Amino acid sequence: MHSSAAGAPGSRSAAQNQATLVAIRAAHHTDHDRVVFEFDGPLPAEREVRYVPEVIGDPSGLPVPVVGQAFLQVRMAFAAGHDDNGNPTYGAPQRTYPLPNVIQVVNAGDFEGVLNFGIGLARQSPVRLSVLSNPSRVVIDIDTPFQTVPVQAYFLDVARFEAGTEPYTRAVARPVIPPATAYGALQRLFAGPTEAELGRRLAFVSSDATGFTGLTISDSIARVRLTGGCSSHGSTFSIAEEIMRTLKQFPSVRWVKIYDPAGQTERPDGYVDSIPECLEP
Repeated sequence: MHSSAAGAPGSRSAAQNQATLVAIRAAHHTDHDRVVFEFDGPLPAEREVRYVPEVIGDPSGLPVPVVGQAFLQVRMAFAAGHDDNGNPTYGAPQRTYPLPNVIQVVNAGDFEGVLNFGIGLARQSPVRLSVLSNPSRVVIDIDTPFQTVPVQAYFLDVARFEAGTEPYTRAVARPVIPPATAYGALQRLFAGPTEAELGRRLAFVSSDATGFTGLTISDSIARVRLTGGCSSHGSTFSIAEEIMRTLKQFPSVRWVKIYDPAGQTERPDGYVDSIPECLEP
């Protein structure tokens, strides 16, 4: 699916009058999630949104990590997201949202007058691009033609950890699409805290993992394999505690076995929890 809009062809004034991104917002409406890019000055002269197999960075040409089952790439030309000193003008370049479909919005490029963003979604669905004025806004509407149920994702509570007050994790609510609720909960975990949750000193400890694969639940045992890297960096707290707390909220899960990217874990057999050696302190 592809949606685009542009200014008048050959408009020199539009090309010369660059828009500056000053805010990104996202919210759920009755039947869709809406992502809004707000600009100081004119609208970007070129606007485009399309589904892509993976989000590609500009100018690197390399994949940009975005959490989701489907990915939108948003391109806006004659626009910038930084000031004359190179400082971002719109806030955090990566942000997580607790919305039914929108999981993450991640910057994928701010180069030579072209802004790129990736949007990670829980499910591919119809998308529409529109614009609003006073102030200038590019609006992406993504349909949510499904029901969700609330689950918990467990992040490190930095203040509790620093004080030595267990439990070190704190639960936050996330919407996921049934029946794959455990998968959805882990996906939301890997997306990390929202900006408001970061402000409350919640953090996602990734232990160098960039994702997960092969989640299965059988005979009360959940098994999941990390992707990317795996290291506790000597800490007594690792991604293992976040994963175990997140998965054990489900009645079908009593034990959790976490495997490293090579498929190894310390106690692969038996009714016990297990972590890989790389997550030991």
